[in-house]
Amino acid sequence: MTQKGSLKSVKKNKAEEPELEPLCCCEYIDRNGEKNHVAAFLCDCQDLDEGCERWITCKSVQPETCERIMETISDRLRIPWLRGAKKVNISIVPPLILLPIFLRVASWHFLLGVVVLTSLPVLALWYYYLTHRRKERTLFFLSLGLFSLGYMYYVFLQEVVPKGRVGPTQLALLTCGLFLILLALYRAKKNPGYLRNPASEDTSLGSHRTECLNRKGQKTKGFPGADVSGILNNRTPRDDQKGSSRSLAGSPTKAKEDWCAQCQLVRPARAWHCRICGTCVRRMDHHCVWINGCVGECNHQAFILALSIFLLTSMYGITLTLDTICRDRSVFTALFYCPGVYADYSSALTFTCVWYSAIITAGMGYIFLIQLINISYNVTEREVQQALRQKTGRRLLCGFIVDTGQYNRGFLRNWHQFSTLGTAPFQHPAEDIV
Repeated sequence: MTQKGSLKSVKKNKAEEPELEPLCCCEYIDRNGEKNHVAAFLCDCQDLDEGCERWITCKSVQPETCERIMETISDRLRIPWLRGAKKVNISIVPPLILLPIFLRVASWHFLLGVVVLTSLPVLALWYYYLTHRRKERTLFFLSLGLFSLGYMYYVFLQEVVPKGRVGPTQLALLTCGLFLILLALYRAKKNPGYLRNPASEDTSLGSHRTECLNRKGQKTKGFPGADVSGILNNRTPRDDQKGSSRSLAGSPTKAKEDWCAQCQLVRPARAWHCRICGTCVRRMDHHCVWINGCVGECNHQAFILALSIFLLTSMYGITLTLDTICRDRSVFTALFYCPGVYADYSSALTFTCVWYSAIITAGMGYIFLIQLINISYNVTEREVQQALRQKTGRRLLCGFIVDTGQYNRGFLRNWHQFSTLGTAPFQHPAEDIV
């Protein structure tokens, strides 16, 4: 009788609750919890009205007002979707709009090309240091990289292929290289080796098992967790493992260094806490803005593979393009001296895109070279930065090469260890155990 009465009361409560109206494709729930419409993008925004009024009257706008305006715009920038409009990250929009405009303006004249192609890396570096200082994740660089690949390929198809100098086999190779880059980036975007707190995992596991027991109809008396002693007993091996890892730390100073207060765990050797991602990463190399994530033990190989495929594909595309618009000249000569290239707008745009690709390729080539050197000496970028700050380790070529000596086992062994990352556990020597 009591069960039937409780079921009736639950049904009455559900009936009394007002049902929410389904959202159409252009409606959404804003940050204030109110229903809004995509068409009302610039409506009822007092901060925007105040900012426009102060801008018209030549008065300065407060930084807090600018932040509130950006928060409102980022909340209202949405696209129509099924069951409600979806939010669009505002950081992916500038590359989609500004990159084609800048490149087309740069193709009008040689001097404009010099100014624009010089300012683009400066603006990118400025935005990088701005977001890095605020410890914010951004999709700007990932959007810039992906859109640059797509736009360069579009210009190649529209301006270079119709000239008849590129054969089907060469076009197929370039297209395959583009798809391989996307596949390698997709693999590099996966889990780099995040470290999870064993206590939180055990808590979630225990709550899940408790729910399963209650669903099966088992009764609990007294304390709610009294009947799940087996779950509590299952926690002891991990707790012992956690305690043993603390005891392996050796000195109290070393244990204090390896204990992460944010993640509440003891980090293994070569693991670091990423302040941008907010979690610890196993064998962390660095946080890469181009993939909007960390490079660690599980995705370092895919990151190197993506860099190598990008460099090969980019250089191959640059060679095919320069061979088309600057005939009978070597690639290096045509890159710096191609007479008459600005006489035609099509060739000028293509030449500007070649220089843009060359700048991006040079930057990625520098990153790739640093990665090869670090792998050869078995050091991560995080360890290199720490050694430079603490003035430890052996430096070569004015600090371009840093050898900490802690994990260096020789060139072949270092590369063998890198080739087995994420596939099989590496047995560290006794002095490497933390």
